[in-house]
Amino acid sequence: MKIKKRESTAILNSLSGGVVPSRGLHHIMVGRTEEAGQILQDLENVKKGSSVVKFFIGSFGSGKSFIQALTQQIAFKENFVVARADFTPERRLYGSDGKAVATYTELMKNMATATKPEGNALGSILEKWISEVQSKVMQEKGHGSVGFDDPAFVHDVEQEIGEVIAKMDDLTGGFDFSRVLSLYFRGFVEDNSELQRNALRWLRGEYRTRTEARTDLGVRGIIEDYTYYDYLKVFAKFVQQIGYAGLVVNFDEAINLYKITHPQTRDKNYESILKIYNDALQGNVEGLYITFGGTPEFLEDERRGMFSYGALKRRLESNRFETAEFRDLSQPVVKLTPLNHNDIFLLLTKLQDVHAAHHDYAANISRDEIVFFLRVEFARPGAAEHKTVGDIIRNFLGALNIIHQNPTFNRGEIFGNAEKAIEKESPSTVSSRFASLEG
Repeated sequence: MKIKKRESTAILNSLSGGVVPSRGLHHIMVGRTEEAGQILQDLENVKKGSSVVKFFIGSFGSGKSFIQALTQQIAFKENFVVARADFTPERRLYGSDGKAVATYTELMKNMATATKPEGNALGSILEKWISEVQSKVMQEKGHGSVGFDDPAFVHDVEQEIGEVIAKMDDLTGGFDFSRVLSLYFRGFVEDNSELQRNALRWLRGEYRTRTEARTDLGVRGIIEDYTYYDYLKVFAKFVQQIGYAGLVVNFDEAINLYKITHPQTRDKNYESILKIYNDALQGNVEGLYITFGGTPEFLEDERRGMFSYGALKRRLESNRFETAEFRDLSQPVVKLTPLNHNDIFLLLTKLQDVHAAHHDYAANISRDEIVFFLRVEFARPGAAEHKTVGDIIRNFLGALNIIHQNPTFNRGEIFGNAEKAIEKESPSTVSSRFASLEG
């Protein structure tokens, strides 16, 4: 396998820790080809001026976080900026006590690009944009022999930047947004790191009082619980203006909205989802691709889930002609099913290749040994109800680590004694699971 060291490191470290890697997903992707194709199509539509909202729904361990990570990888290749946030009891879509703007701040903190996929890319995005404008002005307006601090050059750059940010003014919140971008540029030119930090702090929604923002930056408004979504739309337009394809926003752990105990507060959060959804479908926002990752309860529970909110239920009910075999991935709700046993087998085969390439040895676990390993895993008590793909992956990588680091270890203890481990399970059940892999 040809794989970069940083990609194999990300894959092995992340999966061993129970999280989805931020790099190299294409090396281990199995069973999600159709979903990947639809994501790419949706992003192409966003490039052309539309916005899209998707709900990835599945039970625990079905791959919701993986699909969102895959969305991020595809978006990077298509030149999108990507932001993500997990909902928690302290981060919601609606709240009057800082819980809504906390979600916005988390998105800004985790903002990423292809060149900075780990997050905290906001400052890099702005500096890259300013540097590109400087290069453009240098070439087009004959400033080749002057320095970046030459007043005439700075004036022309400022004028070029002004033309971009002026397009934000007609959006709600756009005027203050433009003002802060101008201040960031001033700090860039004057090498005033404090001014730049304050501007970034404002853009991330970290100011809690208008007085503090006015003192530091001279602006009257701040990003608050009731305005953060407007600024998210402004930012989507901004990144398109400076050369990106658009903004992808991944919201995960939506079950935490379902768990809100206060009915009115829960409904207000669902109302926020409805507003986002309607904006996308009615063309009120451009350049946004928003996904939500949630469980079937979050979607379908008519007492506490989104289906308890009538307007959302009408919009999100599945295509009644869809079946497990014939799916409609263009609809807003995409229901995910866990990988089947053949897909898991293929995934472990790929992971062995990644592990071998990373540690520079020849992959030496046979097909039959992987089948035996899987039979043991699924024969454990309660595996059918509680075993997830993530559990199997962690156990498999742990086994590879033991064998690699301890050459004298008897690998038969892991890969060769499967028959003893499955004696208590019905032979017909076990055989049917892996019949297509054996022989």
